[in-house]
Amino acid sequence: MAEFETLKLEIEDGVALLTLSRPDKLNAFNTQMLKDMIAAFDLTDADDAVKAVIVTGEGRAFCAGADLSAGATTFDYAARGGEDREARTIEGVQRDGGGLVSLRIFQSLKPVIAAVNGPAVGVGVTMQLPMDIRLASTEARFGFVFARRGMNPEAASSWFLPRLVGVQTALEWCYTGKVFPAQEALDRGLVRSLHAPDELLPAAKALAREIADNTAPVSNALTRQLIWRMAGANHPMEAHRADSRGIQFRGASADAREGVTSFLEKRPPAFPNKVSSDLPDIWPDWQEPEFR
Repeated sequence: MAEFETLKLEIEDGVALLTLSRPDKLNAFNTQMLKDMIAAFDLTDADDAVKAVIVTGEGRAFCAGADLSAGATTFDYAARGGEDREARTIEGVQRDGGGLVSLRIFQSLKPVIAAVNGPAVGVGVTMQLPMDIRLASTEARFGFVFARRGMNPEAASSWFLPRLVGVQTALEWCYTGKVFPAQEALDRGLVRSLHAPDELLPAAKALAREIADNTAPVSNALTRQLIWRMAGANHPMEAHRADSRGIQFRGASADAREGVTSFLEKRPPAFPNKVSSDLPDIWPDWQEPEFR
């Protein structure tokens, strides 16, 4: 288990379980959680033993949103100051902490599964959007509550949310700022499935196990890049260029040979390639956008 102040990270049999751990604060998001989450995803990306990541919350909440203990100045950067905030300021604009987490999850090289065990509002729900698959407890609640706090959506959610649920639903949820039940999240496509509270984590682990036991990690890293990056592509030709490069690289790989051979021999695969050393670059023209 890796040691962090605001979360727990346990790795077992290829699956990393990242648990937000401020249960007395309903796992409310603060600057330390921002740092810890980025560090945790740096760790899971660097560890070839990790083949999937599950994110959940400790106690009765997933994440109650931003820590409001600073009161009326919670979102007033100038009033609160601090070295961490200064370090995030570029050309007079402070980068949103939730956005830094979302962008880091977006860059993950491992599949990411959210197991939403309870209330998830504000950044507690927007941080889930760049995760790949969301499972929820029947006790979960969701809320894009920003307009009710005098704020606007953050964590790059204006990019992610409409792509997941459509513009109409995204605007309704953000305009009203209402907290809605897990069933509505399922009906409108935010989550993949609902589970009884004591069945949620086993279901998430079973899904992670399906990935870890049967698929090639390098293939999944490429798949994740292809699906997420192409969500903003201008033409399918961009996907054709990238996946053609991927097919050429992967077709000659030890993984591809093992995948075909194990299938023909009717045995479980043992993929030898590693994300850390064998991930091909299929994006010769890709440039990470700058914040400016």
